[in-house]
Amino acid sequence: MMRRLPDVRRGPFILESNLSRIVDEMFRDVDTVGFDIAPSFGRTDVYEKDKNLVFETELPGVKKEDVAIRIEDEQLIISGETKRSEEIDREQYFRIGRQYGRFQRSFPLPAELVEKGRVQAKFEDGILRVTAPLKESIKEKEKAVEVPVG
Repeated sequence: MMRRLPDVRRGPFILESNLSRIVDEMFRDVDTVGFDIAPSFGRTDVYEKDKNLVFETELPGVKKEDVAIRIEDEQLIISGETKRSEEIDREQYFRIGRQYGRFQRSFPLPAELVEKGRVQAKFEDGILRVTAPLKESIKEKEKAVEVPVG
């Protein structure tokens, strides 16, 4: 049977774990690969399917005409703006939980593998799907390297 510390001695550890959880929550959406102006907006899945690199980004409440996509310096850049309804004054809100304003997400593109001139985008039901055709599969190109243990 495992013994527990008395509550008096556990207090700092409980506080530390709560603080750690809060910090983790604050930075959970920070994308270490790309630069994000609004990291919690535009959550994105990136995967390879049928020799295409696919980026699926959630853009709830964003209109198609408010989204811009460009390829610059070996980066796919998705930017735009989500706007608040002008019909409701700020004073009428009890709580504003949705995010409004400009956003930008960027993702590295393997320049030697992507056919930039054939990149396509489709926006449907709040999901932006950008498809970048690949010259060759990224998954097939990956090779495991065995490291001997000395």
